[in-house]
Parts: sequence; structure tokens; C-alpha cells
Amino acid sequence: MIGFLGEYEVTLDAKGRFLLPAGFRKQLAEGANQFVINRGIEACLSLYPMQSWEPIFSEVSKLNDFDPKVRKFRRYFLNGATNVELDSAGRLLLPRALMDYAGLEKDAVLVSAVNKIEIWDKTKYTQFFESFSPDSFSDLANEVMNAQPVR
Repeated sequence: MIGFLGEYEVTLDAKGRFLLPAGFRKQLAEGANQFVINRGIEACLSLYPMQSWEPIFSEVSKLNDFDPKVRKFRRYFLNGATNVELDSAGRLLLPRALMDYAGLEKDAVLVSAVNKIEIWDKTKYTQFFESFSPDSFSDLANEVMNAQPVR
């Protein structure tokens, strides 16, 4: 399994391209230059290296197509999913529809999200963190990690 660490600011050019930061390129498997990009759950984009995307897609493909919730989930999750590839300059081109979904225009932040990279509009990303206090983060961490009180 691949795992990412880091947070990088990038600038999108007029065509919707950005240079994948060297910090993330170094964390990719040798020769990995193909990705799948799709809508994130929040108003961001999710960039999956093929190594991360393929097992997820395999699991989604196995779901029961006769279940209406499965069909709804697939439509939402796969809607807009697009293959993208690093060009010779190390840039990725974002599809216009996905840029519109995430509100991406010029300044963006690329954020590690374990096996994928989230792409956020810089202003939205800043607002997300400004709305989150240390106490609320502590409560969330306790709930999510099922932490036990320190004794």
C-alpha cells in the first residue's frame, strides 16, 4: 500500500495544469505516472495513484448492482472519475468539470490523505481549518481513534 505525507501549495495555469510537487513525486512508486482523479466527499478532488485506485475500484465493482444504495453510491463515487497522466514536465491536467466542482481557479493546496492526495481550493482549505478548534479536534480524535483517557 502506498501512503502520502505532506501538504503543498500549487498554482494552476490557464489550462488547469499544475506541477506535482517533488515531495509527492518522491513518495510514488518508481515509474508511477498514471492516476485517477475524481470528486472528493467534501468540495475537493481526490487524486489516486493507480496502485491505490485499482483495489478500491475492484471492491466497488464487486458490490451488488441490484441494491439501489449501491447504484447511488457508484454514481456519486465514480461520477467524473478520469484517468490523468503526468506530462513530460511533471504536470497534471485537471478536467474542467472537476475543477468547477471543487471551485479550483488558481491557488490550490495538495494534501496527503493516506493512499491519495486531496486537491483543495486554497481559500476553502484555509476556511476548513479556521473553523476547527483544538478542542473540537481533540474530541474528534478521541472519537475516531477510540482513544482511552491518559492515566
